[in-house]
Amino acid sequence: MKRFSLFIFSILLISYTLQAQPEDATGCKDHYLFNRIPNFYINECEHQDFNAYLFPIENRTDDEVKTETVEGNYFFYNYVQNEESTEISELQIFRNFENAIKSAGGTIVAKVVEVNNSYSFITAKFKKGDTESWVKVSASTREYTLYIVERKVMEQVIEANFILDEINSKGFIALDIHFDFGKSTVKPESMPIIEELYTLLKTNPDLKVSIEGHTDNVGNAASNQTLSEQRAQSVMNLLINKGISKERLTSKGWGQNNPVADNRTEEGKAKNRRVEIVKK
Repeated sequence: MKRFSLFIFSILLISYTLQAQPEDATGCKDHYLFNRIPNFYINECEHQDFNAYLFPIENRTDDEVKTETVEGNYFFYNYVQNEESTEISELQIFRNFENAIKSAGGTIVAKVVEVNNSYSFITAKFKKGDTESWVKVSASTREYTLYIVERKVMEQVIEANFILDEINSKGFIALDIHFDFGKSTVKPESMPIIEELYTLLKTNPDLKVSIEGHTDNVGNAASNQTLSEQRAQSVMNLLINKGISKERLTSKGWGQNNPVADNRTEEGKAKNRRVEIVKK
């Protein structure tokens, strides 16, 4: 009889333990970059094949903090600690991630880790093959959140001869030149395209082109018009500074007026943010 009672007690104990361990939200599993902190479960997650997130890249938390817009394979995770486990502080969570990031070969881009600062965060990035993964960690008592975007590093496959062939056959070519968010500064990753444009114009001295900027529909039409003009002008100025005669170049902005894809999707918006090189 005693053995039977012990057996029943054991079953009840196991049942209680299982009930005390909440299951992950349906369809959610850890991202390959990080193991979860023990005694935490995934309360909520989201995955989109293409989306964008603004990662803070300065050690500050005010509204003027500089950010990097990263587009690509998007993940969101919200982890919550099991109530039956000993409480872990925000500082412990951040220290765990700092160590994990460094151990995995990542780079901490920016961080603010302050006790009782609800805006504390860590931004980090990892480079593996042709993928650059950006991560933002934020935390509160018994909870932490991850934003991860996997951005494919673009290989420079657009060469001067290809650009010339496209211009001669179609009259124009659309180039995916990246700019700082809301600005006209060409990002370093797009400078190889500028170099190929320079090579094209240098080796074809009779060629004259119009550089034309386009935006998506985020914001208002007036500001997008101005932004598209400034971006086209910025590309033209880079070519002039390299030695291309300004007599061969003009610039123009179309704002959001000529989309080539659906602005209702992030992928469509990315396609609409472009610079076209038009043969004159």
